[in-house]
Amino acid sequence: MHQMTIPRDLYKPALFLLCLCFSLLWGCDTPETPAPASPLDDILNAGEVIMITRNNANCYYQYRDRFAGFEYDLARAFADYLGVTLKVRVADKWDQMSALLREAPGALIAANTVITAERQKQVAFSEPYTEISLCIITHRENRNIRKIGDISGHRVHFRNESPYRQWLRTLKKQGIVPDAVPHDDLDTEELIAQVAEKKIGIALADSNSVRLNRQYYPQTVTLSATVPRARLAWGVHPRGHKLRKQISTFFKSVKQSGKFSAIWDRYYAASPELGHVDVDAFHRRIKTRLPRYLPFIRDAAGEYGFDWRLIAAQAYQESHLNPQARSKNGAYGLMQITSAAGRAQNATDLTDPRQNIHTGVRHLREMYDFFDRADADERMKIALAAYNVGQGHILDARILARSMNLNPDKWSSLARTLPLLSRKKYYSEALYGYCRGTEPTEYVRRVTAYYNILKHRSRRHKTEEARPALQDSPATDQ
Repeated sequence: MHQMTIPRDLYKPALFLLCLCFSLLWGCDTPETPAPASPLDDILNAGEVIMITRNNANCYYQYRDRFAGFEYDLARAFADYLGVTLKVRVADKWDQMSALLREAPGALIAANTVITAERQKQVAFSEPYTEISLCIITHRENRNIRKIGDISGHRVHFRNESPYRQWLRTLKKQGIVPDAVPHDDLDTEELIAQVAEKKIGIALADSNSVRLNRQYYPQTVTLSATVPRARLAWGVHPRGHKLRKQISTFFKSVKQSGKFSAIWDRYYAASPELGHVDVDAFHRRIKTRLPRYLPFIRDAAGEYGFDWRLIAAQAYQESHLNPQARSKNGAYGLMQITSAAGRAQNATDLTDPRQNIHTGVRHLREMYDFFDRADADERMKIALAAYNVGQGHILDARILARSMNLNPDKWSSLARTLPLLSRKKYYSEALYGYCRGTEPTEYVRRVTAYYNILKHRSRRHKTEEARPALQDSPATDQ
């Protein structure tokens, strides 16, 4: 049998041609894999953006029939900005959130999230939208802790997350070495509550959590640590470059328009600085005085469609829940009703708690019904201001707001114009004349603060069912 031989000098060209044929055949049989869509394209095509977040007071929670939380409201504004709907997925820990993001590239992590080197290995971050600082929380009666250095050698409790571990490393470099106790199953708010209840001595908290809880736990004091501030941002899929850029553009837009500040103030700056003495007194009196008048408050609130806790907060601001209170202007009782207002409401005995409360709540309802052009978020605050200072001054403040190109149906506008009515330049042109306009603005702020405390107590103990107010309209329009 004759065997064909290939000359040695043709080996390499023949091998090259053979490899080329195989590569061409392989290329013909295998279709080209398309590049994956960007996360932003996924969002726009689906018509929804998924928010991955935590279920806590900073981020996202349900209160009666509505959802709330700073991160939730900001994410909802972002969804509106994109023209899509918002879907929420809840996770408790960072590892769970980053895993959800890998499964759903068309999502974002919005969870009061600190940018750390460890996390940057897993997700891409937007531009920061704010910064937070480390706070040390201890009980007001803890005389052993008066400055940051005093925590050395003491047990310090914290949520087991990388920002707190980094902060502790920084304190160690400063010679401050506490006995660190990490918790995987407790959030920062619960740690603050345990300090207030003397279950633990010291806790670490971020400044946002402190802002949210300062009125609820007056037994605590806060020390600020001299460590670098941490940056908060939203996290996206590592290939979400377009989405990350869009988020950063959104942050810039809402900050310029004032919308970011409005959302921020709703959660972190809406409550006045009451001071621990005021809050201590409030907590005492809602235990000792409120039970006596609670049946009357519930009845009147139910009849006129308000949350009873709003009425309780207003009654406390008016009289500290003292049925014998009498002002220098001749206002009487728990809701501080004047004789003229009592006659207009057919009240026969303003010293009677039931009559006084019923008269006051009916008057508040009249104010609420009168200012019916305002949205639900604004209407209750305007009604409270009118209850305090009179309907006429609110009308003057609305006219002044229009002249300043402000929306007269926004409480933020009236909070600016009411104080101006104490200046001759403005009240000389006002139909109802001079108004001590800082009083109703302070009144609304304080009622809001007391109301928030009562709502927080109800959420924490889960004992009450109530209609929403202040941020939602009364349940019925009668």
